[in-house]
Amino acid sequence: MSVFVDEAQLNVRGGDGGAGCVSFRREGPEVFGGPNGGDGGDGGAVWLIADHNVASLVAFRDHPHRRGEDGVSGMGKDLHGRRGRPMEVKVPEGTIVKDFETGEVLADLRTTGMRWQAIPGGQGGRGNARFLTNKRRAPSFAEQGEHGPQRWLLLELKLMADVALVGFPNAGKSTFISAVSAAKPKIANYPFTTLQPHLGVVRLGEETEFVIADIPGLIEGASEGRGLGHQFLRHIERARVLCILVDLVSMEGLDPATQVEVLLRELQAYRPELLERPRIIVGTKLDSVDSETKAKWDATGNPIMSAVTGAGVREVLGALAELVRDARAEPEVDDTEITIRPEPVGTRVEKTGDNEFRLHGRSVERAVALSDVNSPDALNYIDDRLTGLGVPRLLSRAGAQDGATIHISEFSFEYTAELG
Repeated sequence: MSVFVDEAQLNVRGGDGGAGCVSFRREGPEVFGGPNGGDGGDGGAVWLIADHNVASLVAFRDHPHRRGEDGVSGMGKDLHGRRGRPMEVKVPEGTIVKDFETGEVLADLRTTGMRWQAIPGGQGGRGNARFLTNKRRAPSFAEQGEHGPQRWLLLELKLMADVALVGFPNAGKSTFISAVSAAKPKIANYPFTTLQPHLGVVRLGEETEFVIADIPGLIEGASEGRGLGHQFLRHIERARVLCILVDLVSMEGLDPATQVEVLLRELQAYRPELLERPRIIVGTKLDSVDSETKAKWDATGNPIMSAVTGAGVREVLGALAELVRDARAEPEVDDTEITIRPEPVGTRVEKTGDNEFRLHGRSVERAVALSDVNSPDALNYIDDRLTGLGVPRLLSRAGAQDGATIHISEFSFEYTAELG
């Protein structure tokens, strides 16, 4: 039997970019031709794609790493390397993607086909043909491929269902869903038999169909996390309709009115807007209830049923179908807050010590990281590139003196007045 996992960590890494090529034309009598080194291909990105055929996040529990394919290095004769193939990772519908460090929501993959780029691939390095200028007629260097970035993500699954069954443990939720759909959860006469949600499809005639979710039983204090309350409650958030099942033969000795009061209070404490959802309150275990309790329940006007004998089940399904039909007609409200942080633009100087500084910024980091610092030509190019980005001026304003140590990515340089 497949294990249901609704929370998992995922490490994504883009493929490395391919290296640029250093090459010169050598054709027939032309011994010293111009540069013709091709560019390296970009590394493959990692994409998350919602797929209704994926039921849980179990695939990431023991294998949490996903990586895009590396780009191919460039070659001579201006042949560019192929881009790395993207890695497409399928996740269940209703998957929330969060930043593992900050907890910020980055994506909400609600329906099949929705896709989100979890991490880009590294950029391919440029071949030496790209560095041909009037002053640099025979560039003997090329850029290295950029290493693919990586990050840790937290995936949380919130089930997408039309109806969520809410009730205390052993209230008959699993018996009900197994009676009205093909879902077959474990059923036993003790609390917390169901420890993971189950989905079932209910069909009434040829035109009426809706999805129902069996949520593990809630207890008092669930909104504060008792009894894995938070893990269970989040699967209720996206249900259109709530079906609150009340055990009329409670093993815990809780009378029906108390059960309803506690369940509604826990839903409100978790997310107050849940009480605004359409709901139906149903008494269960009609086949076992005594006449006095049944009379009191009938007086409330709420329906009663027995999933074991089938008595009252058809009426409850009809009421649920009507509520679902009305809820589907309402425009769906997406209240998920997604954080989008644009990549910082420009260069920032950080003073890290006495006459010691670190430069931050994608442009300056790329200028150094992708170049061969062992090549004199490449060092001259870095010098020109940093000057063009205004780095000497920024360092001077930050108070850098001759002999200052300047860190860029994992490289260190000595600052001199000539560079400023």
